[in-house]
Amino acid sequence: MAANNRRMSGKKGAQVGSGGQRRRGLEGKGPTPPAEMRKGHKKNRIASAKAKQTARRPAPRGRGGKSSSELVVGRNPVVEALREGVPASTLYVQQFIDNDERVREALQLAAERGGINLMEAPRPELDRMTNGLNHQGLVLQVPPYEYAHPEDLAEAAYGEGEDPLIVALDGVTDPRNLGAVVRSVSAFGGHGVVVPERRAAGMTAGAWKTSAGTAARTPVARATNLTRALEGYKKAGIVIVGLAADGEHEIGELEALGGPVVIVVGSEGKGLSRLVGETCDFRVRIPMPGGAESLNAGVAAGVVLYEAARRRG
Repeated sequence: MAANNRRMSGKKGAQVGSGGQRRRGLEGKGPTPPAEMRKGHKKNRIASAKAKQTARRPAPRGRGGKSSSELVVGRNPVVEALREGVPASTLYVQQFIDNDERVREALQLAAERGGINLMEAPRPELDRMTNGLNHQGLVLQVPPYEYAHPEDLAEAAYGEGEDPLIVALDGVTDPRNLGAVVRSVSAFGGHGVVVPERRAAGMTAGAWKTSAGTAARTPVARATNLTRALEGYKKAGIVIVGLAADGEHEIGELEALGGPVVIVVGSEGKGLSRLVGETCDFRVRIPMPGGAESLNAGVAAGVVLYEAARRRG
C-alpha cells in the first residue's frame, strides 16, 4: 500500500491546456485541391510549365470576326465574372496563394462550370501576363468573341418567319451600354446587335456581365463600315430608323417600327454621326416630359424596342 502511495505521489499535477490547438488540428481543411494545384504533383509541374509558355506568348489577335482574348484580373472581378457566366478558358492561380473565401469560390465555380483549365503560376508570371496589374493571385482568361456578320442577323430573322428587329450602335464606346442593349434586344424579341469594328465597344467581359447572360443567345455582329452595313440592310428592304434628339418623328407615331427595322442608337454625347444620320430613312425622338436632354444608349434602345415589340404584338 505504501509503495502504491509513492507511485501516486510521483504523478504531476494539472497540465496547462493546449489552447484548442489539438481540437483545431482535428478539424478538416476543406476539399482536397485538384492535382494541378498540389505542389510536387506531376500535373502541377505540367500546369506550371504551360502557364509559363502562355505568359510568354502574345495574345491572339482577332481574325475574321473574332476579337482578341481578354484577361479578367483580381479576386472580386474574377469571382463576379464566373458568377455571371462570362465565357472563360483558363483560370490562373498564384502559387502559395492565401486561400480565402473568394479564391475558394473561384475554384468551385470554375470546377462546376467545366471546360475551364486550372493553371498554377508563380507570381512573376502573373505579373508579366497582366502588365503589373494588381491581380491578387487570380487571373481569368476570356476567349475571343466570335462576331456574326451583319447579314446573318437579317437572314436568321427571315429564316424564322419574322421581320428583322436589329439595333445598330454608332459611336457607343462603353461596354456596359453594349451589354445593356444586348439585354434589351433579347427581352423584346430582337434578332441581334451591330457594332462598328473601330472606335466602338466590343463584347468584353464587362459587356457579358451587363447582359446578364443574354449575350449567350443574342448575336452581336461587327461591321467593318457601319454606313455600308446599313445601306446593305436598306437594299434588303429593311427600314433604318435613327434616334436623334431633334428627330422629325416621335416613336409613338412611326408605323415603320412594326415592320422590318434597324434601330440606330448614337453616343450619349455626340448622337449619330453625319454619314449614319444621312443613311437613316427616319429620325425619331423619344418624348421626355421630365426635361432630360438625353438618355444613355442602353435606356434609349430599350424604350424604342418596347414600342417596336408593342406594334408587332
